Amino acid sequence: MEEKKLSERESLEVIMAMINRTKERYMLGDGNILLMWGYVVIAVSALVWALLALTHNPAVNWLWFLIWIIGGIATPVMARKKQIDKGVKSLYDKIISRLWSIVGYATIAAVLSCLGFLLIGGKDSWAMMFEIALIIVPIVEMAQGVLLDEKCFIVGGAIGLAVGIFTMCCLAGDVTLYAYWYMPLFMVTIAVMMILPGHTLNYKARHRK
Repeated sequence: MEEKKLSERESLEVIMAMINRTKERYMLGDGNILLMWGYVVIAVSALVWALLALTHNPAVNWLWFLIWIIGGIATPVMARKKQIDKGVKSLYDKIISRLWSIVGYATIAAVLSCLGFLLIGGKDSWAMMFEIALIIVPIVEMAQGVLLDEKCFIVGGAIGLAVGIFTMCCLAGDVTLYAYWYMPLFMVTIAVMMILPGHTLNYKARHRK
């Protein structure tokens, strides 16, 4: 039996149907994962900032690992529940999942590299972790926004990337990132990148029902 070949129009309709289905799945409360990461990052950042101001003990910086511990535990649980609620993943779901996996792998590689510099060479390179949060994450977020045609992801990611490039220039130019001005900038950027898009998705989801 000869297979039926899809016309160009039919192919586009199939692709648009997949995009719309993926977009609908991401609209139905899936801003929650983004919100979880955003609030965790801001809460831990505020905690580290406050403790550094009070104690002046650099050991407080180890608390940054709380972000990855909390987020690493919560994300699979929330993602598993999402898959149970919404069924089989589409191709675009898998693409988005792979994109965020890149962030996870890049983070692991960055942490191991920073630990290596610290333990072997005695060099503090932890400021590089801001580049993971403000370079790689925004790029992936914008890619997700393009796939889902969601402007909140594109705009939030673009603002995050702009701050990330500014941060990179500061580090490359030996400009000290003093906590009193950089930490508020970092937390506001995370709010724009994650919390605002997360609430936007959930708001749209409630009004689509």
